[in-house]
Amino acid sequence: MKTEAVVNAEIELLTAIKNADVPTLDKILHDDLLFNLPDGNTITKAFDLDSYRSGRMKIESLEASDQIINIIDNVAVVTVAVSLKGTYDTTPINGVFKYIRVWKQFDENLKVIAGSCIPLA
Repeated sequence: MKTEAVVNAEIELLTAIKNADVPTLDKILHDDLLFNLPDGNTITKAFDLDSYRSGRMKIESLEASDQIINIIDNVAVVTVAVSLKGTYDTTPINGVFKYIRVWKQFDENLKVIAGSCIPLA
């Protein structure tokens, strides 16, 4: 696994999130994904995809910075700060969040297998 591939996968993921591109998210997220939200709830791939498919999750703007990538065999651990503005249902989302994502290589494809996000003060 090469750093450039992980950088490109992160760009593809963030673009898909911003555009609510469910087919791309379906390709990138592993079927057994677990993701911890800032409120402590853990969601699955199915829940995440449904949030975009239903229109409940809407992203107005998204900008990533301070990315760090560590590659360990066929796994990459990524931390990144994301300035995010949007809504979930009627709840506004506006702030900077620190994400950690775990990518794993499956044949020719990288998939997110786990992640978490916390708000930054």
